[in-house]
Amino acid sequence: MECNEQLNRSIRWADAVVIVFSITDCKSYELINHLHQHVRHLHPDNRVPIVIVANKADLLHLKQVEPQHGLQLANMLGCTFYEVSVSENYIDVCNAFQVLCKEISKHQTTSTPEKRKNSLIPRPKSPNMQDLKRRFKQVLSAKVRTATSV
Repeated sequence: MECNEQLNRSIRWADAVVIVFSITDCKSYELINHLHQHVRHLHPDNRVPIVIVANKADLLHLKQVEPQHGLQLANMLGCTFYEVSVSENYIDVCNAFQVLCKEISKHQTTSTPEKRKNSLIPRPKSPNMQDLKRRFKQVLSAKVRTATSV
């Protein structure tokens, strides 16, 4: 129950949601609809953009979910869809987040500032956020160095 409440708090303060499933894991794909409904239950005004990401696109030999199924589900749910391989092409991941940031910006400019201030829920503090940012930058810079050295 505590984990569920923590998830609810995280979703309530979110400006956007990324739902990721693995093309090599059918069960992760089957959870998308449930997670989408949960987010929409906590944000009934539809102002929180949701992106669905199919990961591990490089592992075609282990594929359990066809990419077009993810696209069809995303279209049915009104979400943007990306198929990525984090290990082979981090640029697709960056593009997905850039589009998501533009969506957030668009939604925030259409909402009134007063309403936005009143609806803010305190964000949970994460002691590891600085560490996560640092590690993310390290991974991206390592990928850039490898890509430019080829």
